[in-house]
Amino acid sequence: MKYLLDTDHLSVIQRQTGQDYINLSTRMAQYPLSDFAISIVTFHEQLLGSHTYISRARNESDEVKGYEIMVRLVNDFKVLPIVSFDASAATTLSQLQAQRIQIAKMDSRIGAIALSRRLILLTRNHRDFSKIPELLIEDWTV
Repeated sequence: MKYLLDTDHLSVIQRQTGQDYINLSTRMAQYPLSDFAISIVTFHEQLLGSHTYISRARNESDEVKGYEIMVRLVNDFKVLPIVSFDASAATTLSQLQAQRIQIAKMDSRIGAIALSRRLILLTRNHRDFSKIPELLIEDWTV
């Protein structure tokens, strides 16, 4: 495992449309699938999104669609390994917090996972993730 997909890169793959998808999928095809992983935090973010969709459903059709989204998530997350938020990531997160790095909670967790595992984070969110010292980030959608 070499690369950790941020939630935004995974979303591009899930949509399967547009130039960002073409760029990302073409680049990923140059590597074995075993080089890629997804963080449990990304799963958490996407599960929260489907949960919110279901909670805001105004009719049966919306509820059905929300649960279909959730089933798709489960199936999507069967393809690549999921990297946990373990004790090493928690320690890394504490060190980042001690440095008073100002980024969103979920992003800081994803960054801590990537940093603690020495993975390259594939993301379009350079603005936030570049604040984490020593974190390697790349945007494969460009």
